[in-house]
Amino acid sequence: MDTNKVWFVTGASKGLGLALVQTLIEKGYKVAATSRKQEQLQESLGTAVNFLPLGVDIVDEASVKSAIAKTIEQFGGIDVVVNNAGYGQLGTLEELTDKESRENFDANVFGTLNVIRAAMPHLRAKKSGHIINISSIAGFLGGFPGWGIYNATKFAVAGLTEALAAEVKSLGVKATIVYPGYFKTNFLLQGSLRLAESPIADYKEARDLEHVHQHDIPGNQPGDPAKAALAFIQLAESENAPLHFFMGSDSFNLAGAKIQGVQSDLATNEALSKSTDY
Repeated sequence: MDTNKVWFVTGASKGLGLALVQTLIEKGYKVAATSRKQEQLQESLGTAVNFLPLGVDIVDEASVKSAIAKTIEQFGGIDVVVNNAGYGQLGTLEELTDKESRENFDANVFGTLNVIRAAMPHLRAKKSGHIINISSIAGFLGGFPGWGIYNATKFAVAGLTEALAAEVKSLGVKATIVYPGYFKTNFLLQGSLRLAESPIADYKEARDLEHVHQHDIPGNQPGDPAKAALAFIQLAESENAPLHFFMGSDSFNLAGAKIQGVQSDLATNEALSKSTDY
């Protein structure tokens, strides 16, 4: 493994981001890590000569640009960018206000775009690099009642990453979408998961799934964050990194079921689909 690579990881004070940065530091990589509060990073990760903690507001373009510049100044460049910052928003499409919906898009989508815009001039100039954008299995499979806006943000991350991969291929830069399943992190706990401010009782399926995510799943997730960190490193070290990477057996199996469903729809409706041609 090339431990001379410099990593820039957002959302690193908890969850998969924290596990990744801990592993990178232990293995001797140079790492710049961001969180809204720099002190949270220092409390969780301590200090090391190869570690640069940065307080960053991911939705503030100037804050992101400053963080990228500080990383390049400290370490001489950036090789791997991991867009991990974001949060979950529960609530049906009717329940969530415009403000709640837009704030989730600001963090999950426009925050990612801020990092891409800030990092690409450097990666483009050196004609190398790898951008890894964290979506979710909920960014590939949308059938979760009460998760529609979060689904939409993570589908957006997947879509823009597909376009990014096509745009930067000739520049020597790679892009990968990671679709994690359930990992034993604090993602489902307060601070990483927001509920609708004005829930509507009629939405039974959404309330039932909300209860499951708050009370049944936490502590029982199948994914190991430490193993996820090693998978991230393997992706970054791969010469032929995939565009789509489903992380976790649950994510892998759900993706397979979705693909089978789409293939069934294609086969069943092939004649009608093609009937619209001239």
